[in-house]
Amino acid sequence: MHSSNHIIKFTNDMTVMGLISKNDKSAYREEVQQLTGWCKDNKLSLNVDKTKEIVVDFRRAQSGHSPLFIDGSFVEIVKSTKFLCVHLAENFTWSLNTSSIGKKAQQHLYFLRRLRKAHLPPPILTVF
Repeated sequence: MHSSNHIIKFTNDMTVMGLISKNDKSAYREEVQQLTGWCKDNKLSLNVDKTKEIVVDFRRAQSGHSPLFIDGSFVEIVKSTKFLCVHLAENFTWSLNTSSIGKKAQQHLYFLRRLRKAHLPPPILTVF
């Protein structure tokens, strides 16, 4: 593994993060190819349709980023993704994550309002 790359493993999920400096993408792409080979060697299937790539580029003059190519398919480049329950956007703004949390809070509050309208006692409301 290259020092500029990190692999984060979960039960059935994996994330590869790579720092691309001086426009040299070779270490990152090599890491992805090694991971793909490791999956094949260990009889693990890599679902390319579910595989996504997000590119965060803070340079003033941003150049195009060519997509990854895994097992004959291109990996989709997305503008936002969910990582460890946090919505990340390619420009690192928090608006997407904040609106997601607000929406989730509204859903929980809806049920509390319904229970309160049903005149449930406060201890039961506290449980919910």
